[in-house]
Amino acid sequence: MRQVLWFRRDLRVEDSALLANASEDVLPIFIFDKNILSKLEKDDKRVTFIYKSILGLKKKLQALNLDLAIFYDEPKNVFENLKKDGFDEVLCSVDFDSYAKNRDEEIEAILPIKRFIDSFILNPNSHLKKDNTPYKVFTPFYKSLNMITQSHNIEEYSANKNLQKIQTDYSFIPTLEQMGFETQELPDFLSKNPIELLKEFKAKVNKYQEERDFFYIDASSKISVHLRFGLISPKQVFNYFKSFNSIDCEFFIREIFWREFYNYILFHFPNSEKQNFNNLEIKWSQNEDDFLKWCEGKTGVPIIDAAMIHLNNTGLMHNRLRMVVASFLTKNLFVDWKKGEEYFAKKLLDYEASSNIGSWQWSSSTGADSAPYFRVFNPYTQSQKFDKEAIFIKSIFKEFENIEPKLFHIENGLQSNLFVEYPKAIVDIKLSRQRAIQMFKEAKNEQF
Repeated sequence: MRQVLWFRRDLRVEDSALLANASEDVLPIFIFDKNILSKLEKDDKRVTFIYKSILGLKKKLQALNLDLAIFYDEPKNVFENLKKDGFDEVLCSVDFDSYAKNRDEEIEAILPIKRFIDSFILNPNSHLKKDNTPYKVFTPFYKSLNMITQSHNIEEYSANKNLQKIQTDYSFIPTLEQMGFETQELPDFLSKNPIELLKEFKAKVNKYQEERDFFYIDASSKISVHLRFGLISPKQVFNYFKSFNSIDCEFFIREIFWREFYNYILFHFPNSEKQNFNNLEIKWSQNEDDFLKWCEGKTGVPIIDAAMIHLNNTGLMHNRLRMVVASFLTKNLFVDWKKGEEYFAKKLLDYEASSNIGSWQWSSSTGADSAPYFRVFNPYTQSQKFDKEAIFIKSIFKEFENIEPKLFHIENGLQSNLFVEYPKAIVDIKLSRQRAIQMFKEAKNEQF
């Protein structure tokens, strides 16, 4: 049996379904997929991070007397050649977004595929309601998982020690430049391994529930990028914090299962990737200028602009800021959530289809267990509450260092200072909120 171990978003050797379920003669591979890369900008930071992670995976496999064959091609071409070389089957971790499913179906027509749940804890098919239908609300979904969430440990995969490396040329490593990308400077935390990050977070996890909403406080685990690309598994994260048997860790552990929930929703309701989960027909604004100003951080609302400029420069955005800018786009500007979701897909270092789609539909009141349509974040109230001294805002707008913090939390407050050049807000917060509520009411009336 000659098996291809196709690493994709599971770039690790610990808790690896591929290494555990492989039998004897194996060819570990990674494909820099031209279908995906061709859609990315040449300065996409994620490609630099993935590239470095692949080189790290190659070294770890070599330490196990294996190796990693690296390709830069379309997957179909790679597997057509591997079939000619006499391979019998492919082992891979499953993904549920539309591109991944279509790609895997295409490959399965060439070679048999064995799929494993390796990027998530749960098999979405194994956790249904008593009537065998999927959950649509997070709290009952989470409560149904008590046997898992209350356990002290989830069994991790152990690598098969009898694997034999198939002899081939493992020397090819395309450069970023050969693939059309420029090497990017990454945030410092991405140079650390995930266990280092978890150890750092452990020291502050007792304050996580209280401090996680404040834009200027470094309260997060910083583990999302590593989790997204599989340098650590969600089981490993779960087990790490469960090992302390501390109530302080429970709130963070619950957050892990929001990620599971959104993957679960995408699996059971694949149409929600491109359609409103709740089937509302909404007449979104077609104002492209408003959307572009939101993208560029030129809305005239300080906290929105600071968040978007920070995203554009770093690929990072605080979780509450994601909710605030999403609410502003979909409620105040009344722009379709799909446009915001697509923009985040281009920019976020930790972009994950299921979580991003689910979160955008939550904010826009169109998704599973989403915010009620009349819940519209007031960006000025949010910045007043979670960045009172404008520490985050001023870290982006350094030219406003000496401006009174309270002016950032008042609609068009900066215009009261004659020495400040800052655009007037492109939308009235109160009037736009009323418009959004009215439009949702009309959409709901049309549905019934």
